Amino acid sequence: MNTKPKLSLMSKISYGLGAVGKDMVYMLSASYVLYYFQDVLGSKFGDAGRAAITVAMGVILLVARIFDAFNDPIMGVIVAKTKTRWGKFRPWLLIGTLTNAVVLFLLFSCPPSIDKPGGIIAYAAITYILWGMTYTMMDIPYWSMIPAFTEGGKEREGLTTLARSCAGVGSAIITIATMMAVQFLGKAAGGATDNEVELLGFKWFALAVAVIFIIFTVLTCIFVKEKSTADMKTVSVKEMFRALIKNDQAMTVVIAIVLINTAIYITSNLVIYFFKYDFGGGDWWGSYTLFNIFGGAVQIISMMVFYPLLRNAAKLKNTTIFYICLGMSILGYAVLLALAILGMGNVYVLFIPGFFIFAASGLLNILTTVFLANTVDYGLLKNGTSDESVVFSMQTFVVKLASGIAAFAASICLAVANLQSGTEVSEAEKAIDFSAGVTTAQKMGLRMTMTVIPIIGLIIAILWFRKRFILTDEKVLEISEKVKDMKKNIEE
Repeated sequence: MNTKPKLSLMSKISYGLGAVGKDMVYMLSASYVLYYFQDVLGSKFGDAGRAAITVAMGVILLVARIFDAFNDPIMGVIVAKTKTRWGKFRPWLLIGTLTNAVVLFLLFSCPPSIDKPGGIIAYAAITYILWGMTYTMMDIPYWSMIPAFTEGGKEREGLTTLARSCAGVGSAIITIATMMAVQFLGKAAGGATDNEVELLGFKWFALAVAVIFIIFTVLTCIFVKEKSTADMKTVSVKEMFRALIKNDQAMTVVIAIVLINTAIYITSNLVIYFFKYDFGGGDWWGSYTLFNIFGGAVQIISMMVFYPLLRNAAKLKNTTIFYICLGMSILGYAVLLALAILGMGNVYVLFIPGFFIFAASGLLNILTTVFLANTVDYGLLKNGTSDESVVFSMQTFVVKLASGIAAFAASICLAVANLQSGTEVSEAEKAIDFSAGVTTAQKMGLRMTMTVIPIIGLIIAILWFRKRFILTDEKVLEISEKVKDMKKNIEE
């Protein structure tokens, strides 16, 4: 029986760098595309035009995710059918990265000649849908590679943990650096007003992220080799969804990911508005950046330090860590709401709920990916087919679906609260404190959307997961041994 050699350090590093690059791209789009089109580009229009862009953006982001319901599985089929001297996954990983990098730059480079809300909306719709399509082209083969060049059990879990940790690093870099980089690059490019600075800053920052993305993916393609040469069964879209439905554990994880990520993305979409229009102050941007630095650091530490400690030192099961994380998130959101209602004025106080929310988010990124990877062997044992591209195509879809739902909820919140208008405040007052003139009712709508809705989603995730999930650590080891025996019998 042929066994796969252990992964080299260079393979692990290069695969991790690929995760850093792709999640930098994803987080830039997921967290700032609404702000870019609604607040930056929409600033030159009146309240009516701005509100139209806000609502339209919510619809665009949601519709784009529904489109991905068909696009992502089709990409899974294409990957499964691909046969080249470089393998199934790396060609699409490279093609998807190159095209997505170009579209990312275009997404944050809306031409100044487009000076009507309808034109802005049309440009956003075209570029964002193209961005989703091209991102799928590289994201599905990236995650689908894991079962193709790792053994089940500790090796796969270890690489998955590394990749998710690196993805968290990429997300954290964007969360921490975006607004600082936008200000720096925008001023360096000659921006005279605050709006010009943001317009130019987002354009050139998107270009910088796109270049990093390409470099890191090229390294992944060079140093990560597909060691599994077994053919994957190709199926139609209808057969693929049927196969996924048969894998009840994959469906359980997929629905949990939607619920959890929707909660997280609602907050990430609105946090910049929270600091600008609720927390307020002349230095709201500095407080926002400081909070993100703290949150990004906690998220990285949770993946690289807390998870290994809980898993190896404390000997906790993955499912136990999972429920602890959900409880931490709920507690964090509840404390955040209480502090907001009490009218806190110190950003350091927000570190308390921020710690629970960001730490849990980092750990959940790892856990949900580990759970999903484990469903591949479960499906092989139960249904007799290894559909890794099918399963991981759903990961891309559900994460983007969650971001679409969250962006839609955020856009409705912004349109109803009318935060962008600054109500009856002069331009001079806005420059000092954007929260001046924003009513308590407007602020409360923002707070409730950021906290109560995520809490409800997380509670549903707990109830759903406890009822349906069966892939405990012991069960995974049992399945792994059975799969090895099955492959051994086939080879003999």
